[in-house]
Amino acid sequence: MKLDRRKFIKRILIAVAAIEALFLIKGSVNKVDTKSGAKDLFNAGKASSFDNNKLYPFLTGQFFLKRFEDGGFLAMSIKCTHLGCVVNTNSKTGGFNCPCHASQFDKFGAVISAPATRPLDIFPIKVENGELLIDTRKPVKRASFNKSQLTYA
Repeated sequence: MKLDRRKFIKRILIAVAAIEALFLIKGSVNKVDTKSGAKDLFNAGKASSFDNNKLYPFLTGQFFLKRFEDGGFLAMSIKCTHLGCVVNTNSKTGGFNCPCHASQFDKFGAVISAPATRPLDIFPIKVENGELLIDTRKPVKRASFNKSQLTYA
């Protein structure tokens, strides 16, 4: 059986597509939500170890943890809601800037200037035994900041 260049390339492309399909199927099976406990949550540490009115970046968890003046916690995504670029902190305003398209957010993650049209996503926070547990698997899209979004320890 003689294999010309066209048939060879066609078979390689089919093999690559089949392998990619297997990875997609495997990935969707692994993402099935099972009953899981705190072991699947990101442990940020003891609530008492965070100072009021300070911002703490957790790049491995892909969120900023902010403790406000009143002691409330908010875990905000590091991804801009415009196109997903990683936002930077703005030490002058206490908010965030997107380096890609210049969106600006205030200290609550609310939009100050476009092109972003909604605030930074937040992650649910649970407090167990004084530890802050952040569920980074479930970002919460929001239209604006509301004091009920804060978690108190």
